[in-house]
Amino acid sequence: MSTRILVVEDEEKLARFIELELIHEGYDVDKAGDGRVALDKATQENFDLILLDIMLPGLNGLEVLRRLSKDNPTPVILLTARDAVMDKVAGLDAGAVDYITKPFAIEELLARIRVALKLHGRQLNANIAAQGPADSREEGIYTWNGVVLDEKKHKVTYNGQEIPLTNREFLMLETLLSNKDIVLSRDTLLEKVCGYDYVGETNVVDVYIRFLRTKIDETFGIKMIQTVRGVGYVIKSE
Repeated sequence: MSTRILVVEDEEKLARFIELELIHEGYDVDKAGDGRVALDKATQENFDLILLDIMLPGLNGLEVLRRLSKDNPTPVILLTARDAVMDKVAGLDAGAVDYITKPFAIEELLARIRVALKLHGRQLNANIAAQGPADSREEGIYTWNGVVLDEKKHKVTYNGQEIPLTNREFLMLETLLSNKDIVLSRDTLLEKVCGYDYVGETNVVDVYIRFLRTKIDETFGIKMIQTVRGVGYVIKSE
């Protein structure tokens, strides 16, 4: 069965260009030029990946992302004309797995699609493996001075109070907690969180560290994540 991709783009010429290139690569392609139509298609049909423009009539791309069911595992790559880091982070936090800024080379878009599909396949395999016998699921709990990260429940608390984190914030914190006393470089964190084939900007790591510090360090008056200048970040043992 061919890999199905939904292209959500209101610029008709660009949408048609992307469609033809994807078909040439062997993908099965459907299109939508309106956010509401895209949301209906994404929730009622099965797609392996969605290319989603942010600026859309009906509903913008970020709102489409927010309305998609949390149980919908379809990876989404944002197509955006905006190049501000915060706009990109907003898209990632809304549920996208990657972004690409217009104008872009079709070769780069195809590469990002391959990476997203590969990482999605790994995540599905990991989820299946995690559903093993009950007695094999006692691991995956990391603690630090009142902070508890439960990998299986996908939950973080401080002295019993739950801390709401996005998926990437959770994965960033999990990576640091599971490697206590080991200084992790930005490149290493980027690889762990986004995959070794990620081709975005490394300063996204700094943005997520800042978000974590705001939600944990500053909120509870603790100093959990430490910066090692010129190297990266570390969480030291209690």
